[in-house]
Amino acid sequence: MVESRPNASLKQRMNLRPAPVLALGLALGAILDPGPADAHPHVFVTSRSEVVFSPGKAITGIRHAWTFDPAYSSYVTQGLDLDHDGKLSSQELKALAEENTESLKEFDYFTFAKANGRKQAFDPPREPTMTYEDGKVVMRFLLPLAKPVPSSSLFAVEVNDPSFFVYFELVPDANAVTLSGAPAGCLVTVSTAKGLDMSQVQAMADNSFPLPTGDGYSNKAIVACP
Repeated sequence: MVESRPNASLKQRMNLRPAPVLALGLALGAILDPGPADAHPHVFVTSRSEVVFSPGKAITGIRHAWTFDPAYSSYVTQGLDLDHDGKLSSQELKALAEENTESLKEFDYFTFAKANGRKQAFDPPREPTMTYEDGKVVMRFLLPLAKPVPSSSLFAVEVNDPSFFVYFELVPDANAVTLSGAPAGCLVTVSTAKGLDMSQVQAMADNSFPLPTGDGYSNKAIVACP
């Protein structure tokens, strides 16, 4: 994995807003106007997700937990240790968590959902929190569906950045995507994105390796209930 240190263009975008609050959306602003030097992953995220059901057994949203790579985590939290105790508390990270989740709207929250093949819209995120664990930022939030989806629907959700500025991988265990409050008999089938090694990422940065394409480079989960 290469270090996710922003290039000059990215730094300029981030410097549009003063420390201590550096929003993820600003850090990812180059997605909207990528140049040749941006055509490779700059930020790496390990994702864990939970598909949430209502008491009425409809799918109502997706709860994400995203862990960012150490280099990006260090960069984005500069100046946030307000009490100078050498630790980053959830309270110190609260404003960053709120601004990050709000800014993700323009990127479709990197989350794409379909019910019976029809694209689903999301309401604004809720319950944003952020923690600093083992040198990494972990951002958690609930992404509600604009309209609940009956559990009888075939529901598919994908976590991905089509621009490859951010590269998402699922946590490497059986609980990468789980169900909360689901009716008995519901099953979730998960397809995990292929990993990228350092040589591939560097080749993309040098423009000597094309951006990967195809379903093999996205994280998908399909939920089916009786």
